[in-house]
Amino acid sequence: MATAKKAAAKKAAPAKKAAKAPAKKAAPAVKKTAAAKKAPAKKAPRKVNAAFLTPLTPSPTLAAVIGPAPLPRTEVTRKIWDYIKKNNLQDPKAKRNINADAKLKELFGKPSVDMFELTKIVNAHLK
Repeated sequence: MATAKKAAAKKAAPAKKAAKAPAKKAAPAVKKTAAAKKAPAKKAPRKVNAAFLTPLTPSPTLAAVIGPAPLPRTEVTRKIWDYIKKNNLQDPKAKRNINADAKLKELFGKPSVDMFELTKIVNAHLK
């Protein structure tokens, strides 16, 4: 009798699957129009770090290149690059290198400097 019940249970199982309701089709995706899309939220304006805007006094060596007036770090870097471009001191083959003239040689302490070293050297001459 036990085998008859098992056989009946096996036959009943497939019948339950067939008895299920057919699966519903997914609703078609509705295209969003331009009006339906939300506008991205506006970001707050970026805050400027006050440390960059603090005027710093250049050393006499740096003052020979950019002038003696206190300037923020950003302006110091800008004035040095203006001096480099004005005097054509950027190496034509390796644009990352700056060839020093007499004024910059005193500032750098060597005849050529990589542009990434420039900030470190200049920061040592600011108070």
